Amino acid sequence: MAFRITFLGTGGGRHTTMYQVRSTGGMLIEHDGKMLNVDPGPGALVQMHRIHYDVCSTSSVIVSHCHPDHYSDAESVAEGMSRGGWEKKGHIYGSPTVIEGQGGLGPAFSKYHLRIVNGYTVFRPGDTLDIDGMQVDIKEAKHSDPTNVGFIFHTAHGTVSYVSDTEFTEEIARQYIGTRILILPVTTPMGNRIKYHLCTDDAIKFIDIVKPELAIFIHLGVVIIRRGPDNEARLTEEATGIRTIAGHDLMVLDVDEELKISDAVTYDDEWIPETSP
Repeated sequence: MAFRITFLGTGGGRHTTMYQVRSTGGMLIEHDGKMLNVDPGPGALVQMHRIHYDVCSTSSVIVSHCHPDHYSDAESVAEGMSRGGWEKKGHIYGSPTVIEGQGGLGPAFSKYHLRIVNGYTVFRPGDTLDIDGMQVDIKEAKHSDPTNVGFIFHTAHGTVSYVSDTEFTEEIARQYIGTRILILPVTTPMGNRIKYHLCTDDAIKFIDIVKPELAIFIHLGVVIIRRGPDNEARLTEEATGIRTIAGHDLMVLDVDEELKISDAVTYDDEWIPETSP
């Protein structure tokens, strides 16, 4: 029962996105032979090309909220799922701003792109989804896109949680108690809190409540990148006693009885998949 996450991009926030200091491409999750594309922001397509991943192999795409560092490559992923619109395949999952548009945000998918796939689902906190046979629980967040959510992915070897962008509250953290792997968007370093996001101080409190086996920092902003995310993760591990690492682009996490971290194999050639017309 394979469960593998490839971190296409570990950057986040306006400036990391604008300058692509790190890729902001989201994650690719392989589960039982299916492929789920999570929050494919700028860089997702380039990173998939670098690892020779055929976007047409994608089974579903899920977008947490309607900010461009989480959705800008999503329509192209939808085109891949449907083989350029020639086959009605794949499913789109998104919050209300992502699918319908709300409060001046979105939608992230045009009506055309919603039409060329096999279906789409609007989710809200409290929902439980069946995504290609995998249970995914939708959790509350506190962000400038009020429809933003976090996710708990159920695997044969424990739960994996992706919190997505949020401020810290004890109530939000408590939703993830029991998770084995906690993927946290730590946008800023210690002593540098900004509204609607987590800094290292918040991450320490969050991890203290959840007590996962492993915590991973992603959605890194330019200030924490300059400060050194590995050091911020080390400080967090010292404070909590929980293994904590800073994610890096094209890092791979295999979830089994043991947790294995490696790097994806990359290529620099002019690759064209066999599925291409």
